[in-house]
Amino acid sequence: MGSTGTVLRELRGAQKSSKGVSLYSRYVNRPAGRLLAAGAFRVGLTPNQVTSVSALFTFAALAGVALVEPSWWLGAAVYAGLAVGFAFDSADGQLARLTGRGGPDGEWLDHVVDCAKMILVHSAVLISFHRFGSLPGEGWLLLPLGFLFVAVLTFCAGLLREQLGNAAARAAPVPEGPAAPVSRIRAVALLPADYGVFCLVFLLLGAPGAFRAGYAVLAAVHALFLVAFLVKWFRELKAFRAG
Repeated sequence: MGSTGTVLRELRGAQKSSKGVSLYSRYVNRPAGRLLAAGAFRVGLTPNQVTSVSALFTFAALAGVALVEPSWWLGAAVYAGLAVGFAFDSADGQLARLTGRGGPDGEWLDHVVDCAKMILVHSAVLISFHRFGSLPGEGWLLLPLGFLFVAVLTFCAGLLREQLGNAAARAAPVPEGPAAPVSRIRAVALLPADYGVFCLVFLLLGAPGAFRAGYAVLAAVHALFLVAFLVKWFRELKAFRAG
């Protein structure tokens, strides 16, 4: 396909829609993933291998949260590992679209890694709280469990919304109107729910009180987003039946 510059130009044309994407994913994670996808293409990696690299960075960082006493240097290392893993998570799909080598196996593997990441990140925080945290009270141990519940429910409900909506659309196709413009306000509003923004809280690991406060705020915000998403997705699926 030629030089790295040519590959990058091809990748820019192989991007998913920016609809429903936060500013972080649009302007930070996707461009970083594009560079990683270009590098992966140049060295001959497959999309599934890129997914595996993403998992390696992410799971190594989360092992550090669970097993190493919190400190500022650990927080920086954990954030770096999670951020790089997230960028590779974007790179695998971009590489698949570029090469045409995507398939059900790759999509399945990507979702498995995403689900594992979601479970492990909050499990690692729970273990860290139990092993190293001088908690104000034992009730704080419930916080990671609650955050885990919210994250998994959001992931599963969103995936079901996509699958059921696609099935309903195939069963009763309707003419597509003009594509709605990408809303910058929505892209800003979605920032607190973006995984890349969530990863920033680990930079506070050197200050346990600040980390707990930041993590609790994010948990509350994600719970509010879950309620809003559930109402939205239910109405959208109900509209398919009405139509």
